[in-house]
This record gives sequence, structure tokens and C-alpha cells, in this order.
Amino acid sequence: MNNLEKYLFENREALDAAEPRSGHFDRFADKLERQHRKSRIISLPYLLKAASVVILIVLSSLWAYDNLIRSSSSSRGLSLGDVSHEYKEVELYYTSMVNLKYNELDQMDFESDSLQKKMLFNELSDMDSIYINLKEELRTNPNDERIINAMIEHYQLKLEVMNHILHQLKQIHNETLINKINYESTKI
Repeated sequence: MNNLEKYLFENREALDAAEPRSGHFDRFADKLERQHRKSRIISLPYLLKAASVVILIVLSSLWAYDNLIRSSSSSRGLSLGDVSHEYKEVELYYTSMVNLKYNELDQMDFESDSLQKKMLFNELSDMDSIYINLKEELRTNPNDERIINAMIEHYQLKLEVMNHILHQLKQIHNETLINKINYESTKI
């Protein structure tokens, strides 16, 4: 045992006999209540600051969405799907067919080099710039049948061009294979 424990053990009766002054428990409860109220009062400004930060974030997000995202999408113009449900189905059909042809072209093996492939895709994207102009015109005149028909004809023309290119590439590929087979058969 150390000295403190020895002292407490020897003077135990004298130490246990002393009672706290009267009202000790009431003063202790009042002190706890004041401390509890003080912590509630202190936390209120922090809550107000946090709420104001949240409100600022929400308002700035709404402003950004309204001014940046929505305005950039509306600056691209209307699509056929925005005009009516029937045109939405037409647009969906043509976009899926165009994407299918893009995938076929992308998988085609260009004999000479990839520069030709890159040029082809650049030309196709130039065709898309025409469509973007039509979308902007449709935004200014949403019910103009001439613009809607021009957009549909654009899809049809693009598919026709892509089919023609694919046909030509397949024909070249087949001729190359036939020439290769003929060359190999003459070697034997």
C-alpha cells in the first residue's frame, strides 16, 4: 500500500462520518441544469450556421442547374422527340440504326491505315452539324413540318450513306480476300 491508501484506511471512520452541507444535492442539480442549458444555447448558433450553409448550397445548386445545365441543353434546340410521341419513336428508330451502323463501321478493318477511318468519322460528324442546325431551327419553329421532314430526311440520308460506305468496304474486303486466296493458290 502506498501512503495515501494507508492514510485512508487508518482514518476511514473519521472520513465516513462527515456529511455534505445541507442543500448539496440541490446545488449539484442546479449546476448540472445550468450546464445543460448552456450547452443547448451554445449549440443553437452552430445549428443556425449549419442551416444557412445548407440553404446556400441548395440555392447555388438550383441556380447552377437553371442557368448552366438547362440553358445549355435548350441551346442545342429541340429534338424530334420533343415535338410529339410519334416523332420520338421515329427518332429512336433512326438513332438506333445510325448507332448500329457506327458500330459496324468501327469494327471494319481498313486495309491501308486508320487515317481513312478517322476521316470517315469526321465526315459523318460533319453531317451531324447539319442536324444540330435543324434542331436549333426546330426550337424557333416547333411545329414547322418542313423542318421535321428535313430532320427525318437527314437521318435517312445518313443511313443511306453509311450503308453505301459499308457495302463498298465489304466489297473491297471480299476482293482483297479473293486476291489473297488466288495468290496463295498460285504459290503452291
